[in-house]
Amino acid sequence: MTYDLFIADQTFSSWSLRGWLMLEKFSLSYQAHMVGLYDGTMAQDLSELAPAQLVPVMRDADGIVVGDSLAMAETLAERHPEAGLWPSDPAARALARWMVAEMHSGFTALRNECPMQLLHQYHGFTVSDAVKSDLARLEELWSLARTRHGANGPWLFGAYSLADVFYAPVAARIAGYDLPISELAQAYITTTLTDPAFREWRAEGLKKSYDPVPYAMDLPTRPWPGPTQ
Repeated sequence: MTYDLFIADQTFSSWSLRGWLMLEKFSLSYQAHMVGLYDGTMAQDLSELAPAQLVPVMRDADGIVVGDSLAMAETLAERHPEAGLWPSDPAARALARWMVAEMHSGFTALRNECPMQLLHQYHGFTVSDAVKSDLARLEELWSLARTRHGANGPWLFGAYSLADVFYAPVAARIAGYDLPISELAQAYITTTLTDPAFREWRAEGLKKSYDPVPYAMDLPTRPWPGPTQ
């Protein structure tokens, strides 16, 4: 089965990154279609996918449309159990689902104050107390997953899972704003930024330029902290 995946600008659309990773990283067949999030054509581009209003959205070979990244994740896990989207161990799987659900509905300060951008790293960003609280919660969850279930690999639960799909844009936010984190968290962020799929996503996004640049801040910048190629 080949899915049609509708995504927006790779440099800025965090939810699109999640939708793409859950197909790309688990070798599920798909064809990506770009939606004009910043070009003002998104409503028109999604008009045949009702009731979809946001990206990502996927459509299967039978014409069934699934929107919202969490619904997409569960649909794919249900249809492709052999792909291993969730950890196989019940305890690890329960924690992974918990972490994904919390990411999907939480961390609002980090998401609002540090929009994902993969252009460069901002220097001198003022970290609010609310963002510090979100970072502390991330540290707690990432450390718990790694220490309990991550012994057999570099990802949150050892092998790559949907938890890593959902936290990839979070890692990018931390890197893009040079937020203060522990060595354990930095190691996980480095794993995310150096992953070939993430690098491919970023490289595709950099092919498009913007004027004005979305979410631009009046701060000095440094080169992107991950690989540039």
